[in-house]
Amino acid sequence: MSKIDAYEQEVLKAYDSGRLRSIATKAELEKFKAAARATAIKDRRVNIRLSSIDLSDIQVKALEEGVPYQTLIASVLHKYITGRLSEKAQRITSRPTRTSRKRDAG
Repeated sequence: MSKIDAYEQEVLKAYDSGRLRSIATKAELEKFKAAARATAIKDRRVNIRLSSIDLSDIQVKALEEGVPYQTLIASVLHKYITGRLSEKAQRITSRPTRTSRKRDAG
């Protein structure tokens, strides 16, 4: 277990002693539980084909985020379809495009 700072120790002590109480209403808690259940249900399998470069970049990003790459993909798709993720007006990329790679290799 990693070391915790003074504030974290104070919060942990308050939790252990029962001094912390939820401020959420029962209706809010039920809403949060329902959302968590709906988000967590993964009842379908999907196979997709990605470029090696895109998959590699996804795996790197997942490693940085500390999550499995499949979880990252599912999360990005979920955020997109629920409107919490949208395309930027202008895409700026730090990596060369596929066309420029072929040109440079040839």
